[in-house]
Amino acid sequence: MISIFNRHDGHKNGLYGKNVFVTGASSGIGQACAIAFARKGYSVTGVSRNTEEKTESYPGGGSLALRRLDVTDEAAVRDFVEKLPEVDIAILCAGMGVAGPAETTSSDLTRKQMEVNYFGTLNAAQPCLTRMRDQRKGLLIVIGSIAGRVSIPMQSQYSASKYALEAFTDAVRMEMRQYGVRACIIEPGDTKTGFTAARIMQESRPEETTDDYSNILKKSIAKMAADEQGGRSPDSVAKVALALAGRKDPPARVPVGAEYKALMQLLRIMPDRAKEIILSKLYLPK
Repeated sequence: MISIFNRHDGHKNGLYGKNVFVTGASSGIGQACAIAFARKGYSVTGVSRNTEEKTESYPGGGSLALRRLDVTDEAAVRDFVEKLPEVDIAILCAGMGVAGPAETTSSDLTRKQMEVNYFGTLNAAQPCLTRMRDQRKGLLIVIGSIAGRVSIPMQSQYSASKYALEAFTDAVRMEMRQYGVRACIIEPGDTKTGFTAARIMQESRPEETTDDYSNILKKSIAKMAADEQGGRSPDSVAKVALALAGRKDPPARVPVGAEYKALMQLLRIMPDRAKEIILSKLYLPK
């Protein structure tokens, strides 16, 4: 496998341009990406639903302007992006997680999951792509997840939202290539961020009394939380995003970390039943 890092560094000449738009920029992966690009000399506008609005300058001419914006507000996002001076690179990181059995996760929580992870990304991506098509260049980077390639038990709705981003990004790559616009999706695995503590759990619907899922859900989420908090730094994802910004023709998808790259290669040839057995042992402890 050829590493994305063994390529020409396009940062010196601004391969796509120097203006970067980042969602979910107040914490976690979004914050790491926003700071990393600002430190490389880019002019970064980062948005988040809850953030202190401020502007910071970095050595080498980079800057980071943090602004308050809810990505689920389609009209507000479109208006915000259309008023930006330029959008050369968009890094869409905003997201949240819902955990619970597929059988009992409420429609309200499921809609919330899709509203943030999928529609929030879509709301930001569409006006950015319009700007990029008009200028005949640009790079869209979507933050997906390994869970968007391998469905995780007790996180069916989260996996579904990330699967949707895989399909969306693939379509964008084909549609926008003729206009000089590139798109790719980064697939982090376990990453140590505030995502773990913010995860929303639902065991059953309020009208149900079954405890069938209670213990297994608690054990499953405890395993996920431990893996995440022992996982990679969000800076590792920002490093991948920077490398992609230096590529004229970036790959469709990039798992973060050698172990996850190897896992994705293995899963391509592994029978579905074998995958189910392995994932069940990992995330459905007895």
